Amino acid sequence: MIYKAEGKTDAVTFLKLAREIPVIDVRSPSEFSKGHIPGSHNIPLFNDRERETVGLKYKNEGRIKAILKGLELTGPTMQLKLEQALKISKKGRLLVHCWRGGMRSEAMAWLFSLADIQTEVLDGGYKSYRRLVLKNLSAPRKMIILGGLTGSGKTHILKYLGNSGCQVVDLESVANHKGSAFGSLGQLPQPTSEHFSNLLFDRLTETNSQDPVWLEDESRNIGNVFMPEEFYLNMQENPAIILLMDIKTRLPRLLEEYSVYTPDVLVASVMKISKRLGGDMAKEAVQAINNGDLTKAIEIALHYYDKAYLFGLKRKQGKNIFYINTDTDDIEMNAIKILNAEKKIIW
Repeated sequence: MIYKAEGKTDAVTFLKLAREIPVIDVRSPSEFSKGHIPGSHNIPLFNDRERETVGLKYKNEGRIKAILKGLELTGPTMQLKLEQALKISKKGRLLVHCWRGGMRSEAMAWLFSLADIQTEVLDGGYKSYRRLVLKNLSAPRKMIILGGLTGSGKTHILKYLGNSGCQVVDLESVANHKGSAFGSLGQLPQPTSEHFSNLLFDRLTETNSQDPVWLEDESRNIGNVFMPEEFYLNMQENPAIILLMDIKTRLPRLLEEYSVYTPDVLVASVMKISKRLGGDMAKEAVQAINNGDLTKAIEIALHYYDKAYLFGLKRKQGKNIFYINTDTDDIEMNAIKILNAEKKIIW
């Protein structure tokens, strides 16, 4: 007889409950690292090798043999798993899921019940959660895209707008990358593209879908992370406000940001775009860095990024595109100009 948890809950209700009740993901560590519900805890029934072993047993010898093998492998670790669950549980409750809401989650729900922990299992498992995520991110919604040349302070402006009451999602913060060849410097490891979409969905659920959300203009990929296709296309169709300022105005901010890194780190970043810069320009930028002339190196990189970004602007599909020329890098002043431009948007 297979134990049945307190109940199976649909993904929408499960996420509402997750605001108060801890979520236990019982999939293997590699499954969890690829993508998971933000804030969830991993207490795997099987580690990666055990999961493979049981899977092969199921395929070759059937369900009963697989169950027996699973019990053999996990028996010695059941105490530890239950102790972890007791520490994580809140008021004697837990939410549990595996990949499809099947035997792994039911087995762990049974284990937790031995310590009187009330559990609810996600109906359809992580797979149903992912369907909800992708459906949500594919749906059209109001966005305002803040664009601008590299070094325009867009991230700081978005933060200012957020503090002023606007709905803001910082895509680069979600991706742990600033978007350029230098974008990984000082950042945490990037999530997988799958987990990026989970994190993005999580941030967007905190916003009111009836009101626009501000996003920074990005390529389809932010470092090694790729945005969901439909979400990216939706960005391209929404109004955009583009901040334009000359290189000299942008230089001080970029010098302050990148002067903290050693020459070898900066040279490695330049080499990532050496083919696009061209051999001579890449060599010149590297020499400038090694000679301590970071200003010259940044100017070389900006000429490339500016040209690429302005070319990309020509492909914008949105009808409402507003350009703001500014001669200052003052965040508040530029944010005010941007908010004034927002008033011209026709939805």
